[in-house]
Amino acid sequence: MAKITLVGAGGKMGCRLTDNFQNCSQYLLDYLEVSPQGIENLKKRGVTVSTQEKSVPEADVVILAVPDVAIGAISEEIIPQMKPGALVMTLDPAAPLDGVIYHRDDLGYVIAHPCHPSVFNWEPTEEAFRDFYGGITAKQSIVVALMHGSEAHYQLGEKVAQDMYQPIKDTHRITLEQMAILEPAMVETLAQTCMEVVKEGYDRIVQLGVPEPAARDFVLGHLRIQIAVLFKEVNGTFSDAAYKISKRAKPILFRDNWQNIFEMDDIREQVKDITTK
Repeated sequence: MAKITLVGAGGKMGCRLTDNFQNCSQYLLDYLEVSPQGIENLKKRGVTVSTQEKSVPEADVVILAVPDVAIGAISEEIIPQMKPGALVMTLDPAAPLDGVIYHRDDLGYVIAHPCHPSVFNWEPTEEAFRDFYGGITAKQSIVVALMHGSEAHYQLGEKVAQDMYQPIKDTHRITLEQMAILEPAMVETLAQTCMEVVKEGYDRIVQLGVPEPAARDFVLGHLRIQIAVLFKEVNGTFSDAAYKISKRAKPILFRDNWQNIFEMDDIREQVKDITTK
């Protein structure tokens, strides 16, 4: 039976993982948390905080569920205490790609990140998204990468990831660099920024007098159809007028070289912004 130490167990993501691990009988769990609020969050779940000095040296897997800006310093404190052959798991590619995770050749390193339930996978509708990181009941896919170590390290990391992000739809094995292309480059640098601009546009049309209920229904309905058509979730095309106006708008809204955000040199700058206080 693998022994897991969850570092940052009482934080936003840590609580989600704690809730899921409480449904897993195949692991021995230790929970580490230092913040008063985090400790209180764990108390509400009936979880007792363990001591770092005892739990980390005995752990087969140490999961660093801590903020990107703190993970470097925390890893320098935690990882030297780990036993040889153990596995380090992180939840995001930024810190590993930026090289701020403390490295030991005798350990395995796996990164696992949730895809989150698809907008076309409502199980059950609103309840599935009741809480952004917690309380999710819809199935979601995950991406998993082996940064360092053996195939056995990867297999253990994948199994732990499937349990801590349950319920799972699909598991995609990719590289660390590919994960960084997905996040931050694709879903944060590009997609979130575009959605923030769409929201700014939405706020503006409401200011111009469009009734907000009408604006909300109109914009969100069209966004759903646009995503469905562009990602081939439905068979269909836009009108000739829609294609014509988007062709006109793209050079107004986007610089010619915007796709440079997917080049690894630029991605390394993105992750450095994430990991730097």
